[in-house]
Order: sequence, then structure tokens, then C-alpha cells
Amino acid sequence: MSAEGVAEQLVAPSVDGQTFRDAMALLAAPITVVTFSDHTGRRWGFTASSVTSVSLDPPLITVGVAHASSCYRALAVAPEFVVNVLSDRHRAVATRFAARGLDRFAEGGFVRWPGSMLPCLADAHLLLRCRPTHLVPVGDHDLLVGTPTEVRMSGPGKPLVWYRRDFHILEENLSDIRPRPGP
Repeated sequence: MSAEGVAEQLVAPSVDGQTFRDAMALLAAPITVVTFSDHTGRRWGFTASSVTSVSLDPPLITVGVAHASSCYRALAVAPEFVVNVLSDRHRAVATRFAARGLDRFAEGGFVRWPGSMLPCLADAHLLLRCRPTHLVPVGDHDLLVGTPTEVRMSGPGKPLVWYRRDFHILEENLSDIRPRPGP
């Protein structure tokens, strides 16, 4: 196929929304809860599986946030946010922060990041305190690009992932994973 033919296929969508949704259900993704406070001190948060690193120099991550999210407007102007990476013990937290119409913080487990008003999950697998740098509109979501300003890593735990429209725990013994030797 010519370069023009490939470009044409990339421009014209040939997959409907439901087919795309079904395909993405086969893409395992880490489960996070993104938390932040607004200018009044109100705590906000939502479950997100669309969080990824995008750059090492400078360090940058993206968080996908739906325009329909109850947190969207507040997050778009928040001066900081925390990505709480969840582990096997956080299935209930992930479910609670994905729900609508309830106080997501009511059941506890969240503390303030020292020296800030930012809520964070005390025993999260990984915590990334971030400063937003860009908000990029893409379809029915925006990509919030952030620079990590502080990182806290916890001890043992198995990552919680989203796969086939449900939460799963990686069962591999992750303590046996070793870095590959360099070239």
C-alpha cells in the first residue's frame, strides 16, 4: 500500500465506538485514583486507567479525563494533583472513586500530602505529586500533562489493573523481576 493509502486509512475512522471500546477492553492498564483540592479546599478525585509516562527529559505524565467527569472543571484549573497508583488492596477504593453521587473520601485512607492541601492515599503503591503543564483537548477527553514534583514509592504489593472491563491483580511474583543488563 502506498504512503497516501496509509495516510487515508489513518484519517478516515473505520471503527465504530463500540468496536473500539471492546478492543480497548483487551488493553490492560494500571488503575489509579487522581486526587486534588480546589481553591476552597474541597477534595476531588476519580478513578483513571488512562495514565502514562510520556517523557523522561523533562519528566512528564498524562492523565485522560472525560469532559463528562464530575471532576473535569475543577481539575482543569487545579494548581496540583496526585496520581495514586493502586495495588491489590485497593479494589474498593477504585470502585468508590469510579462511582457517582457519593462522598468518595468518606471511607478514609486519605491523608494530606505534607505541606499541602492535596489528598493522597496513605498506602498507595506509588504516589506522584504533579504540577499541570498542558491541557490538550482530544475527542471527548482532555489529556492533562503534568510534571512530577515529588515521588513516593511503597513497599510490596501487586499492581491493580483494568482488563476486560474488570479489576485484576497481577499474580506474577514481581519481586523476582530483575533489570536487564545493559548493552
